[in-house]
Amino acid sequence: MTTPGPTTQDMLDERYGRGRSPGRRWAIIVGASIAIVAVGLFGWMTFVDAASAVDADTTGFEVIDQHSVALSFQISAPLGRSVACAIEAQDEEHGVVGWRIVEYAGSDLHSRAFREVIPTTAEATTGLVNSCWVT
Repeated sequence: MTTPGPTTQDMLDERYGRGRSPGRRWAIIVGASIAIVAVGLFGWMTFVDAASAVDADTTGFEVIDQHSVALSFQISAPLGRSVACAIEAQDEEHGVVGWRIVEYAGSDLHSRAFREVIPTTAEATTGLVNSCWVT
């Protein structure tokens, strides 16, 4: 007695991947799970980064004399977190002629305004906030 060979339908299913392979189903489940975890992790990292971001805007400056500049600026920071800012004074060629690191305690206000005096080594023509960060 001869064993019957595969049917035409079996050969077509095998050729075009229409068979019911449990390994393929697990591969799809594992791949989808990895994609969901990756999207969740990316979302969480984006949220954490945005929640600890500090935004600083220079609102004005005043050249007091050739040895100091008063800088006015506003920061927006996470509630209750202390913040440090690097502020600087520049001359007309954009060379740094003075700088300071200033630190502020945490607050229950999201946005706060400050005025700081920067000592300079030469006459400045501008003052600005270089950067701010959560400490």
